[in-house]
Amino acid sequence: MGFVDKLKAGAEQTANKARETAQEVQAKRELNQAYTDLGKTAFGLADSGDIAHGALSAGVDHIKELQTRLAGNGASDDSDSGASSDE
Repeated sequence: MGFVDKLKAGAEQTANKARETAQEVQAKRELNQAYTDLGKTAFGLADSGDIAHGALSAGVDHIKELQTRLAGNGASDDSDSGASSDE
């Protein structure tokens, strides 16, 4: 194999690795978004009383405290209020 062929093979391997890495990063972003969406849904259900579990109580209370603190500062953002509007 000539020098140029080795360079091409190395470049191809690098490109393949870059594609794999980009796909992995995208999958991690999607997973993070899925967790966020599930958390917002779970918060909304727990807050409304539709679901109840001891493991959710502390998180729900913490979110409510943060929402109250933000509302007191006039910095409330409805897009992060917990419950999703498409439920």
